[in-house]
Amino acid sequence: MYELLTAGGWLMLPILLCSIVALAIVAERFWSLQRSKICPSGLVGQIWRWSKNNELDAGRIASLRGNSPLGRILAAGLTNIHHDRFVMKESIEETGRHVVAELERYLNTLGTIASITPLLGLLGTVIGMIKVFTAITTMGVGNPGVLAGGISEALLTTAAGLSVAIPSLMFYRYFRGRVDQLVIDMEQESLKLVAVIHGDREMDNSEAKGQ
Repeated sequence: MYELLTAGGWLMLPILLCSIVALAIVAERFWSLQRSKICPSGLVGQIWRWSKNNELDAGRIASLRGNSPLGRILAAGLTNIHHDRFVMKESIEETGRHVVAELERYLNTLGTIASITPLLGLLGTVIGMIKVFTAITTMGVGNPGVLAGGISEALLTTAAGLSVAIPSLMFYRYFRGRVDQLVIDMEQESLKLVAVIHGDREMDNSEAKGQ
């Protein structure tokens, strides 16, 4: 492994650093974007039960706010429970924008890595080919070792850049899709809360039990 890094030239170092950062982001996002952590089921049903039993006080709302990102959004609406529907939805949307930004944390960095590592590999290819042509100009084609070194450097950096870029792009797309789905789910739960609190609909048995 060390021989490949040294043979690829100094551009292998930033490519290696990009791979480490990408791996750390992927691991962190897999841990952070679990549905059970972001959008646990049964929160709206629990709020409905609290409201029905006159147990929806500031302490309950505070515990809900610390429960999860969805709980934080719902708590923002419940803080304005005595206002009209428009104010309640506006507070939910404002908090929701902050939550979405947190869900998208590091994804831009992962997308940037997916974009720049092929360019770093291409730059390594160009540098390697420049070395090859410089060797041909100064020594002719009689020294195959020098030519092979330049060509090897060009090919190694290209392969390394693509090896980091391809999985980074795949995970970037995957996490973007997961965030979009979580946002849709949280939006549906928020709209359900507003409708239940303002008496526009009733909870069915499965929703009330958090199933």
